[in-house]
Amino acid sequence: MNNPAPPPAEVPDPLAPARLGPITLRNRVIKAATYEGLSRRGLVTEELIEFHRRPAAGGVGMTTVAYCAVAPDGRTDAHQILWRPEAAAGLRRLTDAVHAEGAAASAQIGHAGPVANPKANKAPALAPSRHFHKTTMSFARPATADDLARVVAAHADAARMAIETGFDAVEVHLGHNYLASSFLSPRLNRRKDGYGGSLENRARLCREIMRAVRDAVGDRIAVLAKLNMDDGAPGGFWLDEAIQVAQWLEQDGTVDALELTAGSSLLNPMYLFKGDAPLEDFAAVMPQPIKLGVKLVGKYMLHSYPYRDAYLLEDARQVRSAVKLPLVLLGGITDKAVMDRAMAEGFQFVAMARALLREPDLVNRIAENERTRSLCIHCNKCMPTNFTGTRCVVIDREGPRGKDWYAGRTTV
Repeated sequence: MNNPAPPPAEVPDPLAPARLGPITLRNRVIKAATYEGLSRRGLVTEELIEFHRRPAAGGVGMTTVAYCAVAPDGRTDAHQILWRPEAAAGLRRLTDAVHAEGAAASAQIGHAGPVANPKANKAPALAPSRHFHKTTMSFARPATADDLARVVAAHADAARMAIETGFDAVEVHLGHNYLASSFLSPRLNRRKDGYGGSLENRARLCREIMRAVRDAVGDRIAVLAKLNMDDGAPGGFWLDEAIQVAQWLEQDGTVDALELTAGSSLLNPMYLFKGDAPLEDFAAVMPQPIKLGVKLVGKYMLHSYPYRDAYLLEDARQVRSAVKLPLVLLGGITDKAVMDRAMAEGFQFVAMARALLREPDLVNRIAENERTRSLCIHCNKCMPTNFTGTRCVVIDREGPRGKDWYAGRTTV
């Protein structure tokens, strides 16, 4: 007699409470990290606090503060939040505001590597190998062993400070060809030492960073990692290697969840953001001569990709089949049906970004009416606004930053 098939596993409700490592979120919806452009001199502003308070009040389980650099030479913008004692009071006010709305707060930590702005940072960008960055018109220098040890230690310091300032989680940036991601890329990493060549060597920096972070925080907060599945660039890091790296991270026991992403801020910025490439809007906020360059050759650098809901699901499904650790599905999460589909396919969380810029209260509205759909039209005109205060231009054309923004006060 044949044994009966086991009953199907219960599909979780994305709007019900869920465990993430040592913490419990009120639901499985995470506001993804979207660089806010609202910090000033590396410190928190009232506008940045409000940016995260709104989706917290709007129902997300956790909001992610992006991008918080672990070192001065790891910033993509001179005013980006930098982990240092002077930032602590503002960060605590931010987490307090999020907690008051019933949500958890996560800090995205990382080092921009070759994506960093050397002019603003007054320091050369770091990369696995020498690389020319067209946007900054400068060469990144190869990171030394001392550089890498410093960066690893800085991640641990940032994670400890995240605990001190009230964060419930940290998300370590292993994507988009920032420093850790650039080491994973066979196109960008041409080293001959223990950090180059084989995938095991190219993944060494990622694993060292994650181990340092886990050792620093233990089980006091949740630890996530944002991992590329595909750089979107010929010869870059791709899905077959991403699956192996995910398996190694699982074996190392250093992450509570992986958020799966794609694209390269260095080589193909629009690959993650399916939809239109707003060239005119990008050119409008760029200084010369970059403005002219975007107008002349922008279409060759900023490609458009067709949008569809859950557009990273096909690749993410391959990772899902290879690991047991919790995964966060990102990309085209617009309504309850897409959330339910993610849960049915074995993902534990979903991450939303552009949809929450358009409607910070979207999760609450979905909870009230499951047929609610996002009003986001994926025009991507929000992307250039990170130079002037990230927002949906459909509802906020001007934004919070005026001409005297950098002369203004921070929260400290």
